[in-house]
Amino acid sequence: MNRVPRNIRELASSGNPAADVILAPEQSPMTRAGLATQIDETVRKLRSLGIRPDDHIAIVHHDGPHMAALFLAISSGAAAAPLNPAYKREEFEFYMTDIEAKALVIQADLDSPAREVAKQLGIAVINVVPSPDGIAGKFSLEADQPVGPAVTGDSGDISDNVALVLHTSGTTSRPKIVPLTHRNLAASANNIARTLGLSDGDRSLIIMPLFHIHGLVGALLSSLHAGGSVYCAGSFNALKFFGWLAESKVSWYSAVPTMHQAILGRAERNKDIVAAQKLRFVRSSSASMPPALMQTIEKLYGCPVIEAYGMTEASHQMASNPLPPASRKPGTVGLAAGPDVAVMDDSGQLLPPTKEGEIVIRGANVTKGYAKNPGANESAFTNGWFRTGDLGYIDEEGYLTISGRLKEIINRGGEKIAPREVDDVLMEHPAVAQVVTFALPHEKLGEAVAAAVILKEGASASENDLRGFVSGRLAGFKVPSKIVFVPEIPKGPTGKMQRIGMAKRLGIVE
Repeated sequence: MNRVPRNIRELASSGNPAADVILAPEQSPMTRAGLATQIDETVRKLRSLGIRPDDHIAIVHHDGPHMAALFLAISSGAAAAPLNPAYKREEFEFYMTDIEAKALVIQADLDSPAREVAKQLGIAVINVVPSPDGIAGKFSLEADQPVGPAVTGDSGDISDNVALVLHTSGTTSRPKIVPLTHRNLAASANNIARTLGLSDGDRSLIIMPLFHIHGLVGALLSSLHAGGSVYCAGSFNALKFFGWLAESKVSWYSAVPTMHQAILGRAERNKDIVAAQKLRFVRSSSASMPPALMQTIEKLYGCPVIEAYGMTEASHQMASNPLPPASRKPGTVGLAAGPDVAVMDDSGQLLPPTKEGEIVIRGANVTKGYAKNPGANESAFTNGWFRTGDLGYIDEEGYLTISGRLKEIINRGGEKIAPREVDDVLMEHPAVAQVVTFALPHEKLGEAVAAAVILKEGASASENDLRGFVSGRLAGFKVPSKIVFVPEIPKGPTGKMQRIGMAKRLGIVE
């Protein structure tokens, strides 16, 4: 598709009406025509229940084909706010209150505290009932009572209406509301489809959560925009992944590095399935991918790994390594891939190549600002550029390297350490499977360097072994003063490792 669509409905349902678009295990495929009908019927149902285009609708539903279709349909008629089904009662209460949800759309058979919270807050509950005909993603909505009087009339051009509402991760402060318009999302889907050379012959295996921008835009919307299809097996499960891969006949998938690592851990047991695959590429985003992991995956599948750089405020993608024959640079997140990308100093001046500063972006996919947060917007935008909070530099060829988060940088007695640099060195040790470096409070230095490490199965290494390994490669002040060995590294709901607060989550400090 050459033209950028105006809204989610147009993006999702244009193309060959008879073509399969949503597929899933043991279900019949949904076609483009079927998806268009599903979207239109859902929007009519929302209007009959009194839901307006600018209302915020919380969605609680497990991943799979119905969640994919549900997001596309709800966002076409209101502002969709997908929430993690694993949230606790207090989290549902916070998020639904913060977005001022008009209704909760929830999986009919899901026993969730979200129901009780909605009742307490006076929010209407609408159940999602799968169609008995077994078509992937086909559903109906059932509500006990309307939200308000039925809404009539054509809403006209909705390209600048908010289609998706998400929160920032909130690792350092109260989570901020990020409203993204149809125009933002369509622009980002177009950017990703163009970067990856997606076409109607491509199919993506969706393993990223569909309450996260990476899954919603990086995998779902980009595929649909290109005229391709998606295979929605359900929530990620490394034990089931290779079975899904064999059944789905996909040409690519996108995941975070921790998922890639988990998949790699099962590859040896699934050599026949791996050998039969014809993947065009594998994509990684939302966190830094160690170059060693990238090389191992490329060797496994015999296809390139494309590392990209994204964030919620940019409707996902900002930069990406290109497909061959263009050069991919492991350790970088590639070239600007949609929005303008630059590096800025503290005074707001853009910096030349090779100079490190804060990464800034601007473009059609970038949010216009946080909701209900003028203070955050004032600090987030400078001269029309959005400040990402990431530190990095652009080399002479235009490739972007991220050196860390401004708030993740470890300040050890005035010495600034980028945790990623220590991660990369520890990952080179033959016994190390996963690592996260983080700040440890220190009485005299303010902060010290610490690391949590998962060892490879059957491998052994002591804290002194790893400290000696790092000391031979990095300056002494960058060597972790404490290394803890763990069976699992605590992660956020989307599978990303969150360095801030890691010492507390691991029980090292109170």
